[in-house]
Amino acid sequence: MTDIYEFLDKNDIAYERHDHPAVFTVEDVHRLVPPLPAAKTKNLFFRDKKGKRHFLIIVEGDKRLDIKGLPAALDADRISFGSPDRLMQHLGVEPGSVTLFALVNDSDRNVELVIDQSLWESEAFQFHPLVNTATLVVTRDNVEKFLKETGHCPKIIDVPGK
Repeated sequence: MTDIYEFLDKNDIAYERHDHPAVFTVEDVHRLVPPLPAAKTKNLFFRDKKGKRHFLIIVEGDKRLDIKGLPAALDADRISFGSPDRLMQHLGVEPGSVTLFALVNDSDRNVELVIDQSLWESEAFQFHPLVNTATLVVTRDNVEKFLKETGHCPKIIDVPGK
């Protein structure tokens, strides 16, 4: 697995690091992560019915997804959450640590990145650095630099919400 800090530093991707107790839910984030000058994110890993397509979907932290509406938005068959084994295989992280930065472990580019349009309009974002005991604040320009370095092109759409 890649050392994310080494990767970010080597590629001149600026970040601001904030350590905190482990967080597993949005509620944990509200309780345990200090207020930071960036959009909170929710990072979810899905697969299609046949397990041939995998998706990392990133939305604002408080957005409730309309999971039944996702397949049409993704032009996919029925989707479901990816298993912990599948998550480890494709992104190299454990449940609770899903993050944009896990794409550094997807060198074959098997995971499709989907970012909610309203979130993408933010100037900066909060992401875990492959573990859920820290949060990195990263500007949109630096996210774009990261994606270029990993070879991932985000699909920016209006992710259906409830």
